[in-house]
Amino acid sequence: MKLKITKSTTYNYAEPVSFSPHYVRVFPRTDLFTKIESISFCTAASADIQYRQDLFDNIIAYCFYPTASATLPFHLEMVIDVKERDPFHFLLDSNGLNIPPQYRPEEERLLAPYLAPEAGCSLPQPIAPCASRPTVETLVNFNHWIHEHITYEYRHEGQPHTPQETLAKGSGSCRDMAALLIEALRQNGVAARLASGFVWEGDKPDKDKRSASSMHIWVEACLPGAGWIGMDPTNGVLTDNHFIVTAVGRNHSDVAPISGAYYSDSHVPSQMNTSVRVEKVA
Repeated sequence: MKLKITKSTTYNYAEPVSFSPHYVRVFPRTDLFTKIESISFCTAASADIQYRQDLFDNIIAYCFYPTASATLPFHLEMVIDVKERDPFHFLLDSNGLNIPPQYRPEEERLLAPYLAPEAGCSLPQPIAPCASRPTVETLVNFNHWIHEHITYEYRHEGQPHTPQETLAKGSGSCRDMAALLIEALRQNGVAARLASGFVWEGDKPDKDKRSASSMHIWVEACLPGAGWIGMDPTNGVLTDNHFIVTAVGRNHSDVAPISGAYYSDSHVPSQMNTSVRVEKVA
């Protein structure tokens, strides 16, 4: 299928301000299932845009702003071709059939940043570490448990809550649920990272759509024999061709769609307006 994705974000300030370089992570990570047919990206007219790849091989637009302004716009429009993909179409190696997986020494060295859980974070029994269990069944259960027990809330800005905060509240945004699942996986010895991007929610009723006007965050777990497998606790599913990855990383700051700052001698009130539209065109 072909998807047309349009994303617009504008920061409006009460007076002209100067800007640090801004890093924009909204470009699909292409693979055998995802191909970009056309793409257009722009920001302030005076900006110098440099495209680079970061440590995670994410494509990033580094935007440099030589002049002050009271408005900072970003606009992306693209058409991508996406092939159908079965999220369960993989076979695990024998050392990955149960969790915790028995990563090989060289794998464990490379995955070390994705295996370290938070210190002192206590998880409820359904997702807490315990005796060896079948990998796929357990990960599906983790994903489903968070989806069923954490109520979704729309929170457009801000850092993710800690897993303990999310559990105490019993609710959270997609980034809060992802942070909780990351912690559960890492405490169970499964290497895990964050992924952000776009989701096509098809013909879901409006009340069930959770990424209709913003980008989305989910989780990828590294399983021996299968590689990185996407899991979305917000929707309680393993990710398929409906999910378009734009960035992966260990922390929220690694996958943030736009990061940067403004400079001024004092606090300047500001407002962010953003919209995302993902539609099937063929």
